[in-house]
Amino acid sequence: MNSQRRLMLKSSFATAALGTAVAAGLITPRSIMAANLPNAFAAKSVTGVINEMFAGQTRLTSKQVQIKAPDIAENGAVVPVTISSDLKDIQSISLLVSNNATPLVASYDFEPGTEAFISTRIKMGKTSEVEAIVKAGGKLYTASKEVKVTIGGCGG
Repeated sequence: MNSQRRLMLKSSFATAALGTAVAAGLITPRSIMAANLPNAFAAKSVTGVINEMFAGQTRLTSKQVQIKAPDIAENGAVVPVTISSDLKDIQSISLLVSNNATPLVASYDFEPGTEAFISTRIKMGKTSEVEAIVKAGGKLYTASKEVKVTIGGCGG
């Protein structure tokens, strides 16, 4: 009984803290919703995503953008990907998978002074190039890595 009571109290305190942070404006749902980029998330090709998000801008390959992903993913439904960069004035990081039905997997906006580090798990339907696009100082920097999917994937 006491362990259930402790769990309930911990949950209550966590919920209250989260509610207070949302009410104070410290956490906003706009940063996690795709509503800001509906056409980019609906695009069926990498070119379509680039045109929607970064029309007219050139992507520069940069060693200052690091993408860490497995060489071979045994299960394409959960592929761990980590993106980091030591570039200055990072505004956003976008993650694309070229052979997915909808290539734009995620896009993150950063506040000034925020460390540029993302660790997530993505779905991949088949072997594909995984690309990170970092917008920093008004320019686009990119890095990519091929990930081979052996079974499963999001396509079945």
